[in-house]
Amino acid sequence: MGSSYYSTAQLKTMQEVIALLVFVGFSVFWLKESITINHVIGFALIAAGAAFIFRS
Repeated sequence: MGSSYYSTAQLKTMQEVIALLVFVGFSVFWLKESITINHVIGFALIAAGAAFIFRS
């Protein structure tokens, strides 16, 4: 259904970003783990990679 609008690479990228956000939220709010600067940098790099996937 989504492949009529998004490519399979874009759909997979969305899936991974959403799963990462859910996992981070679970880690922070349920497991009470803190986010370090290394995590922030890693997430920024993943976001940059996702941005390249969605470039026209």
